[in-house]
Amino acid sequence: MALIALAADKGSPGVTTAALALAAVWPRRALLAEADPAGGDLVYRTTASNGGPLNPNTGLLSIAAAARRGLAADQLWDHAQPMAGGLELLVGIGSAEQAAGLSGVWPTLGHAFSTLGDSPHAPADVIADCGRIAGGSPAIDLLPYAGLVLLVARTEPEHIARVRDRAAALAAQLHGGQRGMSQLASPLIGVLLVVESSASGKVAHQVNDMLVGAQTGARVIGTLAHDASGAALLSGRGRGRLDKSLLIRSARKVAADVHQQFGAAWSQPGAGAGR
Repeated sequence: MALIALAADKGSPGVTTAALALAAVWPRRALLAEADPAGGDLVYRTTASNGGPLNPNTGLLSIAAAARRGLAADQLWDHAQPMAGGLELLVGIGSAEQAAGLSGVWPTLGHAFSTLGDSPHAPADVIADCGRIAGGSPAIDLLPYAGLVLLVARTEPEHIARVRDRAAALAAQLHGGQRGMSQLASPLIGVLLVVESSASGKVAHQVNDMLVGAQTGARVIGTLAHDASGAALLSGRGRGRLDKSLLIRSARKVAADVHQQFGAAWSQPGAGAGR
């Protein structure tokens, strides 16, 4: 099993919603980790399994002290909270100011996230919301431990140009600058597009051609529907059938496609151990 890290270059393309949607439909047990150094917001958007609020002090903040003494993957469950619906969550820090408490801990977290799948007691994949990674975000230190890095982007021209440049920069940073060869290296860098469902196939093909032509080493992994009502349902707001929403239906396809392509490799012992 593996660490799947979701991130964005700039703006608000919906990384948190994408991570939450994928974790909710993941075919194997999943732990959703809010690993955004700017602060998480699921503690405000969702509720605990008992209907009450999530505890903002149990999660990444409480892990920080333990991680300085070393962190075994199974210890992550001591800091997880079940959300309404049953998904297990590591609540993120409350603000960018609290990120100082995690200084130097990010590689330790990355290793624990990537090896949770090897736990003999409670193995799981970790879906990590890393937020915006432009400008030297410390969450970049998690990425070498990932099996897959997904850059989330909308389809406006400026978003596509930025994700192209960010993918190339990450490939150089993570894969030693072997331009155009990153599809053969680890972690794989993919792009997850947030699109209007009626145009998803055509847009994904066009963006993938651009990524290949620019020799970024990245490729389009899939598309998520731009579905505001589905996103509200996912956060426990609004009425309707979440499982019938365009967001969840598209997330199921992405999760299934990822598992079909990479699941067997991630299931090998030690496959998620990082570098």
